[in-house]
Amino acid sequence: MRWDLARVAEAAEGRPSGDGIVTGVVIDSRDAGPGSLFVALRGEHADGHDYAAAAGTAGAVVLVERGRLPPGVPGVEVEDTLASLRRLAEARRREIRVPVVAVTGSNGKTSTKDLLAGVLGERAHAAPRSFNNEIGVPLTVLGMPDDATSLVLEVGSRGRGHIALLAPTIRPDVVIITNIARAHLEMFGDLEGVMEAKWELVEALGPDGTAVLPVAEPVLIDRRAGPMITFGEDHRADVAVSDVVMDETARATFALTHDGATCRVTLAMAGRHQPLNAAAAVAAAVSIGTPFDLAAERVAGAPGSEWRMEIHRGPITVVNDAYNANPDSTVAALRTVAGMPGRHIAVLGKMHELGEWEADGHREVGRTAAELGYAAVVVVGTDPGIGAGAGPVAQSVGNVTEAIEALDSLLQEGDVVLVKASRAVGLERLAERLIGADA
Repeated sequence: MRWDLARVAEAAEGRPSGDGIVTGVVIDSRDAGPGSLFVALRGEHADGHDYAAAAGTAGAVVLVERGRLPPGVPGVEVEDTLASLRRLAEARRREIRVPVVAVTGSNGKTSTKDLLAGVLGERAHAAPRSFNNEIGVPLTVLGMPDDATSLVLEVGSRGRGHIALLAPTIRPDVVIITNIARAHLEMFGDLEGVMEAKWELVEALGPDGTAVLPVAEPVLIDRRAGPMITFGEDHRADVAVSDVVMDETARATFALTHDGATCRVTLAMAGRHQPLNAAAAVAAAVSIGTPFDLAAERVAGAPGSEWRMEIHRGPITVVNDAYNANPDSTVAALRTVAGMPGRHIAVLGKMHELGEWEADGHREVGRTAAELGYAAVVVVGTDPGIGAGAGPVAQSVGNVTEAIEALDSLLQEGDVVLVKASRAVGLERLAERLIGADA
């Protein structure tokens, strides 16, 4: 990317002032410097316009609302900076000639994105962390280097129409739907609402685009009229998983089969659910021309993002899965950890955005922990029902500090501790303290 200010103004539908060359786009003034375009966004807690002058001092040009361009700073004035960020990404997408793969679904988006980036090689450009919203998706598109060989996007949704709004920015060649599960039901209403929202990404495919769909979701497969490749733990899948064996570190070894060929894979990522994510990633890679054996070899070594089934071994083992949570992903994590040697303790918090399913979802998680034989379930914050499901093994604490105090009296050498909740609960701080204390 190398745009002059006139090109930026044209793409953003704004008015330029001054001169400058843009080779990258940032939204944090601390990242601003020569060659960068600082986009001043209004946030819940801060207004980027307050930092536009500092960005200009650092050598950046700025994109601001009309009338808010700092004196002497080159930039572009627009009506709405967020809308213009999306327009910039749409213009950049029109320049891209490499395959674009977009990943959505209720669970496993980030892991599948990471696995696919590993399969496609070091020159693949993938979303950093979980950049999957109306800001993160445009930034990922705009951040793609000119010499990238592919672009991998993670796409989330907060309701119907959200992905459709981003469709001109994404314009995918391949779409992966990892699954349809009970996540964000407060926004979607029910599983049909989840499916409709995720399907908007398939609708963004061109006529030759490929949908990578889970064989376990026949309603999706029956709906797809165009090119499609399936994945799953079913011999009928185009990329099929079988013979899964978990080791003591919760890493899976399994057979991966496609078009009559079978490869044995051992993943670097932890989690019993990861073979399905790996199959989805391999299916997408195969659909854009990567040889199956090479894809299977590369998926094995792909690293994951932080706070997702991170396993830290010591006198106690800490499984940090604190980035996000819903009933299905939490049950999967509980089952994975239960298969590891040792006494099992879960530190859990509220799963947000479940709507009318909140009580049932939390009770199900508590019941699962009890049925799997967890020695203790520590619920951080107001207990939304986990304890009611877990029964006598559950205890509730008010905050992270109280959770640490409770664990001090609970933990024994050899224990395995799962830490998981929705991101808003902030349990990654507890996991980091446990890891630090155990180092």
